Amino acid sequence: MIPNKNIAADSPQLAKPTATHTNNVSEQVVDLLVEKITPNPDQPRTQFDADDLRGLMDSIKEHGVIQPIIVSPLADGWQLIAGERRWRAVKELGQSTIPAIVRDTDNQKRLEVALVENLQRKDLNVLETATVYERLMSEFNLSPVEVGRKVGKSRPVIVNTIRILGVEEPVKDAIKVGKISSGHARVLAGLPPEDQLALLDEIINLGLTTKATEEASQEIVAAKNIRSLKKIDPEITARIEQLQRSLGTKVEIKKHDGAGQVVIKFFSDEEFNSLMDKIGN
Repeated sequence: MIPNKNIAADSPQLAKPTATHTNNVSEQVVDLLVEKITPNPDQPRTQFDADDLRGLMDSIKEHGVIQPIIVSPLADGWQLIAGERRWRAVKELGQSTIPAIVRDTDNQKRLEVALVENLQRKDLNVLETATVYERLMSEFNLSPVEVGRKVGKSRPVIVNTIRILGVEEPVKDAIKVGKISSGHARVLAGLPPEDQLALLDEIINLGLTTKATEEASQEIVAAKNIRSLKKIDPEITARIEQLQRSLGTKVEIKKHDGAGQVVIKFFSDEEFNSLMDKIGN
């Protein structure tokens, strides 16, 4: 178990943690009350494997918590930034405290830290990763290049990952349960809906590799003369999909030499009023 380096387990700072107490413990490992810690709403990971959690609980019973969690201060407790699996395991074991590092961070930094920790441990599926990339772009007005710098990925990787959010629901379901890989998903994201589903069936039933899926996709593109998929700037495509999900209607972006226009379509007075409310907020 990591030793407490600053605050005793019975300290009032643990029983009644406040933001004013964190300046003295920043970047030091301290024991915090488990009951005073709340999950991170920006946690990218949405699925926690039960067997994996039980294995972690067995490890903690035997060796303690080897790596401290990271939290940020709330008015009446602490919010997780990274380490939710460890916190869940300790909570299930009925232990009262857990070693932690306290950091004062803003919303963007909390999201970045949670994402990077999960990416480094390869815990996220590609949909979860794409969701965080999109949030970093939409909520904090970051470009794909800026997101890439923060997570150590290239601009094309960021853009092509975000495009996966636009795939059909059966494709998303297959990603979530591990029936297809992120490579398969990226290929399917470049196809029309009906072709996504047809090729998805082949991937699952025939066990197509990513390379074989790419070849099948190229055949579909050639047969249907789907040239536009190759010509559209993937960053523009990602922005269109982002706006359409946010606004709930069809969006077009026309851009050339740094100038252009964004066309937002509506089909009734009610939809127009709803769009104006969303844009106004």
